[in-house]
Amino acid sequence: MNPQIHAALAMHDFFFKNLKLNYAVIGGIALVFWGEPRFTRDVDITIQDKLDLADLVKAATEAFGSRVSDPYRFARDTRMLLLNVEDIEVDVAIALQGYEDFLFERSRAFEVAPRKHLYICSAEDLIIHKALAGRPQDLTDIQGVIYRQGDGLDVHYIRSWLTKFSKALADDAVLGRFEGAWTNR
Repeated sequence: MNPQIHAALAMHDFFFKNLKLNYAVIGGIALVFWGEPRFTRDVDITIQDKLDLADLVKAATEAFGSRVSDPYRFARDTRMLLLNVEDIEVDVAIALQGYEDFLFERSRAFEVAPRKHLYICSAEDLIIHKALAGRPQDLTDIQGVIYRQGDGLDVHYIRSWLTKFSKALADDAVLGRFEGAWTNR
């Protein structure tokens, strides 16, 4: 089995089965389902914010270790857990209520191995995350999702959330990253 899928399944078992938290794969693995697949070395997921942060950090780092020296402070400051599953880096975003509630409702279970499922964010939510990140590879990924999904995308949903994020961040480029890719489809 692909080591990244193995690591994602370990996250599924830990967060969803053990801690009873919703999660969704949001990174390069999600591209396999919605965009132009590419090699990824890590696993990116977002999890529901339902537990006390100290308890969450303790449980996750006891199970998987941390890639930072003070995982509680890092999680408090960034809302991220940086974990390892064997040799695979796993970046776990601790969701903010509001938008992320929609992300979890819209995610879908995909079978990634016999009788093994992962919850993958929707194509629209993948675009939103990529537009927020805004790195050159993210822009290429957005274009690939648009190319594969085309008119099947809920463009109103994407624009609505990216407009809110653009205003909240005072950064028109967030929405512009999607609009530029959508224009070039």
